Amino acid sequence: MGNDDSVGREVEILKALAHPIRLGVLRRLAAEPGTCACDFTDLFAVSQPTISAHLRTLREAGLVTTRREGTTICYSLDERALAPLAGLLGDLTGVTTAR
Repeated sequence: MGNDDSVGREVEILKALAHPIRLGVLRRLAAEPGTCACDFTDLFAVSQPTISAHLRTLREAGLVTTRREGTTICYSLDERALAPLAGLLGDLTGVTTAR
């Protein structure tokens, strides 16, 4: 069992993933790193403020990184941030993972 800090981190990641749009954003970023924020509004058929709120949640959880290109902000998945979750799932399933 992890210490309180690692458990808190795992919970934070799980909360960030616990919405279909945020999970979909991460799936998209895994397939297409560097996706611009404006591309998500068409993909999920929601407003820009809604996408911005979801991206903010993912940023605050440390799951995505940003890069500015002129006036556009592009997002990429921070794969290292998912390591605690991979470890947790491995622990729960009995599958060992390299940490």
